[in-house]
Amino acid sequence: MSERDGAPGTGAEVELGRTSGGGGAGGLKQDWPNPALGMFDQVDNVPGAAKPDAILVAEGVARTFGGLRAVAVEHMEIQRGAITALIGPNGAGKTTFFNLLTNFDSPDEGRVYFDGEDTTGVASHALAARGMVRTFQLTKVLAKMSVLDNMMLAAQQQSGESMLRGLLNGWKRQEAEVKRRSLEVLDEFNMTHMQDEFAGALSGGQRKLLEMARAMMAKPRMIMLDEPMAGVNPALTQSLLGHVKRLRSEGITVLFVEHDMDVVQDISDWVVVMAEGLVIAEGPPRSIGENAAVVDAYLGSSHAAFTEEIREVVEHEHEHDPDHFEVSDEEPEATDG
Repeated sequence: MSERDGAPGTGAEVELGRTSGGGGAGGLKQDWPNPALGMFDQVDNVPGAAKPDAILVAEGVARTFGGLRAVAVEHMEIQRGAITALIGPNGAGKTTFFNLLTNFDSPDEGRVYFDGEDTTGVASHALAARGMVRTFQLTKVLAKMSVLDNMMLAAQQQSGESMLRGLLNGWKRQEAEVKRRSLEVLDEFNMTHMQDEFAGALSGGQRKLLEMARAMMAKPRMIMLDEPMAGVNPALTQSLLGHVKRLRSEGITVLFVEHDMDVVQDISDWVVVMAEGLVIAEGPPRSIGENAAVVDAYLGSSHAAFTEEIREVVEHEHEHDPDHFEVSDEEPEATDG
């Protein structure tokens, strides 16, 4: 089924219902291909590991607040075309690091390179124009504007942003193209029917979707999501996960902060772990839960000693028991019957 908006020849014709969430797209393939498979096979599971094709590099980035070290990252690389999760306990410095990478805050020292260019000190809106966009833990929708206007406002290099360019070049044709593109992206996120709603009337999960969709209007090469699943109901979470996988299938690099380890295991190709402002571990999702430094960061360094103490007590209590058994980590052998 098609829906068209705009007069022929204006660039505003839109055919909806063909993409990953709108109209009759429910029967389309949702198992998005993963171009990142095999990318990390030769990468060492160590902090600061070199990547085959890094799109983002942080070198010696540090930030302190009143003498408190919030971030002290010696070296970190983000692989192009993959989904990288940035995790860590509360207060690890994840959001602060995000702000430093996107220049919403300035580091005390260090450099950040995006796609080979030094972007340290570049204005955040200029970074978006270069292809690095981000969302926020607390959504930043323009509440008193419609969903469609929120989308259209995010398009880059619009003639109407300059009075001189607007007078010389006009803006109606470009505005029609921006509207067409906005409706296409809203269709991909199954939000076309909400285009005339005030953004402030959306639920928290719908605002997350709108913010992600709006970020796509900048045609990013890399998108950075700060806790995209926080406060989202389970049904909408699955939709968001599908959209993130779709971004990867289109060649877009994704870096996201997340606390839900089920989400991290589901969609990430690589995981970076921060604690007390430092990168303490890197690796594929399956290896992170087995990393002693990561377990210590989440549970405290005393957990291993406590576990060993419990083991010794149990073995001592049963060493003279007729039904004595030993505590073992080995799996029991399978028996017939």
